[in-house]
Amino acid sequence: MCENAVIGGDVNLKDVTEQAKAALHDLLQAANLKPGQILVVGGSTSEVIGRPIGSATSLDVANAILDGILPQVKEQRVYLAVQCCEHLNRALVVEEECADKYGLEVVSVYPHAKGGGGLAAAAMKRFENPVVVESIKASAGMDIGDVFIGMHIKSVGVVVRSRVKSIGFAHLSMIRTRPKLIGGARARYSREECE
Repeated sequence: MCENAVIGGDVNLKDVTEQAKAALHDLLQAANLKPGQILVVGGSTSEVIGRPIGSATSLDVANAILDGILPQVKEQRVYLAVQCCEHLNRALVVEEECADKYGLEVVSVYPHAKGGGGLAAAAMKRFENPVVVESIKASAGMDIGDVFIGMHIKSVGVVVRSRVKSIGFAHLSMIRTRPKLIGGARARYSREECE
């Protein structure tokens, strides 16, 4: 969908797509998500082009990021939740099917570039049946530009290191989750330990 254009602080949209694609590949390898689990992505398109969060929202950058992410999400059959900006209290755009499956409460708002952020606005246009929900508990996440997706991640979070350290100029951090380890001295955590 995106062209090989250069915008903002000399950021090439094709490079943004390739960086998002490579980063998500690394995350999916580490997280080993099952079909139907939720992946949350939050990002600042302003940060991607080297500007402060919220100062230069770009739908072109948002679409370039989604170009790198959506094919893999569909192939893995996981649900994508795109976090809105702080002006919408970091609500999330999801497919209606995801909201139905997880019993998520749908709220009435339509994210746009200046109220919700570029990624959420692009998701509203590109998802098949988008709805907005206030919160989720995702099994993995990608944070582009330090927008703090942690409020939407299940415990226990485990940092995922990638060969991709940034998308454009935006710092990239990623996380997967694992079930909590419970019990005391007698607890075992695998079938092999019990045999």
